[in-house]
Amino acid sequence: MSDGPVHGTWEPAPAARWEDAFLAGNGHHGALVFGDPNDDRIIVTHHSLVRPNGGERARPPRLAAELPALQDRLLAGDRTAAEGFTDGRPLQWVQPFHPAFRIRLRGPGADGPGHGYRRAVDFATGEVTASCAGFGSRVFVSRADDVIVHEVTAADLDITLDHRLPGTPSGLWVGHGALLSPEGALLSLRARYPGSDRSYTGVTLVAACGGGTELAPPGVRVTGARRVLLLTRVHRHTGEADVLAEARRLQALAEGTERPYDVLLARHLDRHRTAYRRVTLDLGADPAERALPGSALLRHPHSPALLERLFAAGRYHLLSSSGLLPPRLTGLWTGDWDTAWSGAFTTNANLNLQTACAPAAALPEVTEALAALVTRQLPDWRTNARAIFGTRGAVAPAHTDGESGYTYHFDREYPHQLWTAGADWLLKPLVDHDEIHGTRDPRTAAALAETALFYEDFLTRTDAEGRLVVVPSYSPENRPANAGWGALNAAMDLSAARHTLLTAARYHPQQAGKWRALADRLPPHRINADGALAEWAWPGLDDTYDHRHLSHLYGVWPLDEINPYDTPGLAAAAHRALELRGAENHSAHGHLHHALVAARLGDRDRAAHALRQVLEGDFFHASLMSAHYPHRDVYNADAAHTLPGVLIELLVQSTPDRLVLMPAVPDSCPCGELRGVRTRFGAEIDLRWSPDGARAVVRPSRTHRVELRTPSGTRPLDLVAGEDRVLTLGPR
Repeated sequence: MSDGPVHGTWEPAPAARWEDAFLAGNGHHGALVFGDPNDDRIIVTHHSLVRPNGGERARPPRLAAELPALQDRLLAGDRTAAEGFTDGRPLQWVQPFHPAFRIRLRGPGADGPGHGYRRAVDFATGEVTASCAGFGSRVFVSRADDVIVHEVTAADLDITLDHRLPGTPSGLWVGHGALLSPEGALLSLRARYPGSDRSYTGVTLVAACGGGTELAPPGVRVTGARRVLLLTRVHRHTGEADVLAEARRLQALAEGTERPYDVLLARHLDRHRTAYRRVTLDLGADPAERALPGSALLRHPHSPALLERLFAAGRYHLLSSSGLLPPRLTGLWTGDWDTAWSGAFTTNANLNLQTACAPAAALPEVTEALAALVTRQLPDWRTNARAIFGTRGAVAPAHTDGESGYTYHFDREYPHQLWTAGADWLLKPLVDHDEIHGTRDPRTAAALAETALFYEDFLTRTDAEGRLVVVPSYSPENRPANAGWGALNAAMDLSAARHTLLTAARYHPQQAGKWRALADRLPPHRINADGALAEWAWPGLDDTYDHRHLSHLYGVWPLDEINPYDTPGLAAAAHRALELRGAENHSAHGHLHHALVAARLGDRDRAAHALRQVLEGDFFHASLMSAHYPHRDVYNADAAHTLPGVLIELLVQSTPDRLVLMPAVPDSCPCGELRGVRTRFGAEIDLRWSPDGARAVVRPSRTHRVELRTPSGTRPLDLVAGEDRVLTLGPR
């Protein structure tokens, strides 16, 4: 193997667009760093910053009394009946995510960044740096102290907090504050949303080492300094924020040491670096390509060096955007108040794809953020179930702003009020986490029980053969070719109901009998006239193939319900469905979802083709954050956060009783080493491969027998806790 992949990226010029700014974050605060020596900008974000737009008062529609009549009509053959299952409200978007402000640091006004300029982000430390003659900047967002830490080496600076970013609402009330103190200066910015009692306040402590500091409203001017430290926090609140109390907390972080930046960084590294280093991917790339700046490397879409760097960047950004909440559609970052799709958490594919790799990629920080979101919103999920379906239990929404878990984002073409599979998909990474660690988190157990309780009350209608019918049923965000948006027995709904009931039965043995019996009454999947797994198992509903979502293949990925080993007939039908699926608008999540399903089905060529669509489609900004559409259209974290999971699935797959090694290794990765991957039977795996064969080291934490599947065959593998097993595989 080579000296190892690059754990960071760099550029030879400052960022001209906020989309190209390098990113740092701790799952609460985020920072987008431009690195301009003469007019540097750091856009500050926080997961809690969502703009009131009416969504904060929205509640689910009260439709339960109308449900029996709707079910009767659908079962009787009325294929458009569900389009009237609404209270008639217009589409209400969730509260939009937005940036707080930018910290501006204006230098002496020299022309250009100067000779030898370089800006970089170190994934292993979370530091973003920029340097040239007479200027140095380094920034990180502390996981230990929840503060944005910025040190600048520049003698003279004008520093302000500037709220004027694209899309700022015209009615936003903004107040600035600037005070001198013995430590330097204190800057504050308070913004109150139009027509709301909600506000947010940012506070920045400016501490200059040497030189002088004076007020230059609305900011401060530093002259003759050796270096300047800035510490920033943001709070969203009602009422008044105590700026002076926050100032004292920030001053305490800077006191008692000559180099507070280094002290704060050391505390941060204990958490960040440990998490980042758990898993690494080395594809033996050309050192010359590894040395390229990110923007240049992106022009080499077939380079193993690009896959290495995107894998590392994806885990870094996923970790950095997970804490208070899991990642949004934009992760934790935006430079625009008009964030696409409200910068929401979209739970019918996007959040699910972004977080799916976290258990195997050894990022429990991500699953913890997801578990916290589920737990906080579970009471709202109960309200959804009662209001819309008249049941006990819980139903998750398709969209959330992180505050409300109510279902209220829907219209005729996106009838998300009909969708019942969301809770199962959100809980899947949490179940995987428990399997990896051999535990059963009581939060996951409680949410599973609530979701199973919903199905217990909801699954009451039957077909002519006495099997349960999911009615109404919705396959995001698609419709049958010959029916309306709401239908019957969507494949995803069947798989999700079955998975929830059987998984909840494992977590709650005292309820297992009734939940397993209910799961057994669900109908099987249907194979259509094309030999493909049908998106709707109800006879007579025709598939619509050209669509970005692959909801009907939920049983293949992320579930294990359909696989080539236990259900080869259904796996063949699922493969045929994948072959027939179009790319529609070429969204990044559609391509990578396609790759994940193909990997589970062992189709390395199809998985590699789907991955190439993203690598060749100009989906990545210089920051290595991704876009939703080709040609860097719409800033979006789906590709960035999902790609590491795709690469892991191509190399290692596991269930509680099975290990699959190298199921779909693409030809573009003839050799490599993947270290630290976690498996669902409680083992850690290091895998090294080349054209001559492969070697895997399995480090089990539990004693267990699993089925080992490799390209050369199948055999049982006995594992003993604490005893490494070395597996040698022949040439592929």
